[in-house]
Amino acid sequence: MIYKNFKINVILRIILLLITLFLLVFVYFKTSFHITLIFVGALVLLEIYSLIYYIDRTNRDLTNLLDSIQYSDFSRTFTIEKESSSYKEFKSAFNKVIDKFKTVREEKEEQYHYLQNVLHHVGIALIAFRKNGKVEMINNTAKKLFRINNLSNILLLEDFNKEMVETILKLKSGERSLVKVYDNDELLQLAIFATEFTLNERIIKLVSIQNIQHELEEQEMEAWQKLIRVLTHEIMNSITPIASISSTVNSILQEITEDAKDKDGKDVDSETIKDIREALTTIHKRSTGLLHFVETYRNLTRIPKPNFQIFLIKNLFNHVGVLLEEEFKEKNISFDYSIYPKSLELAADEDLVQQVVINLLRNAVQGVELQEKPIIELKAFVNERGRVIIQVVDNGSGIPKDSMDKIFIPFYTTKKEGSGIGLSLSRQIMGLHGGTITVNSEANVKTEFTLRF
Repeated sequence: MIYKNFKINVILRIILLLITLFLLVFVYFKTSFHITLIFVGALVLLEIYSLIYYIDRTNRDLTNLLDSIQYSDFSRTFTIEKESSSYKEFKSAFNKVIDKFKTVREEKEEQYHYLQNVLHHVGIALIAFRKNGKVEMINNTAKKLFRINNLSNILLLEDFNKEMVETILKLKSGERSLVKVYDNDELLQLAIFATEFTLNERIIKLVSIQNIQHELEEQEMEAWQKLIRVLTHEIMNSITPIASISSTVNSILQEITEDAKDKDGKDVDSETIKDIREALTTIHKRSTGLLHFVETYRNLTRIPKPNFQIFLIKNLFNHVGVLLEEEFKEKNISFDYSIYPKSLELAADEDLVQQVVINLLRNAVQGVELQEKPIIELKAFVNERGRVIIQVVDNGSGIPKDSMDKIFIPFYTTKKEGSGIGLSLSRQIMGLHGGTITVNSEANVKTEFTLRF
């Protein structure tokens, strides 16, 4: 419609110009009116200028529209004042085009901000970078994982862990890998997945990095629990009848002995009776001991669900200190605790956490027995990742290196009189709190157990 009106307007102007030109020729050849000739000539020039200006004005506005599209500048508009019908519709159409582009751009910006928010709130670390290592995008989870504010090149992560960076660069699209990283004595099991895509003729590699240490520990503990349930069930079913029967036979034997003595006035072979009774007593005592042993390990599968409450860590430390105060004095152990900040709070099950701390402190007491000046410290603070940390530190004999990876396994112990479930129980309690327990030890210098919530 706009083009049709514009075409009619141009055709009319051309027809008017042709008529004027015909009139100019007629006056020039058929008359001698010089003034009229000049007037008609001027009119022809004016009509030519008007036609050129009309067409050029449209071209200028069209150029402005194309510039707006090219540079994404949709702030300008085409003012419609007292225009001809065709030109008014022409400008109105331009304004509609600009409004449409403006709407599309706003929608794209909204989608961009939406995707940015999604990326930064995803619980998995994401990094996108080019072949030369230049980082295109890094989300907040990745910044928190690596404790950085920004990242310009993927190679800069070598300060965090060189093996991890090498793995990231080697991974091809669709490949996965698992990297073990120690960060300030904290073990991180990083699951890395890579994919590649092309964006504006640039090859981009997108890697996702997730710490699955907690999940691995949960699976390991769940496997141990299943094994313990099966074993204890079978052992209990076998030992319980033995303990019961041995007790019953012992009672029957006692009755037979007394009856035989009453009837004949003689003692049944006392040596034989003594041997039988001792054998039965041994069977009963051993089977009862095994039942107690099995019942102890069943505790690993009976930890109650945590009752989460917010409490002051100071109150927890005070209570633990009072419980073990006498034991520390008897063994001349220097005990001290520190909390920073002093008002530090923790959302957890206070009773279960207290059980873990007491267990670690008792282990520390046994660890410093041979030291001339035994020292045990209890610490609480917030680490670089904003997690609440509780540490039990002692200057004892330490843990052998070959036992460091085994001490949290059920039944394993480095003590002569240990059940091997204390640290396993502690790890399970920490797992129920979504946390971890780790150890760092140097013989006769420092052993440090760290609880991360």
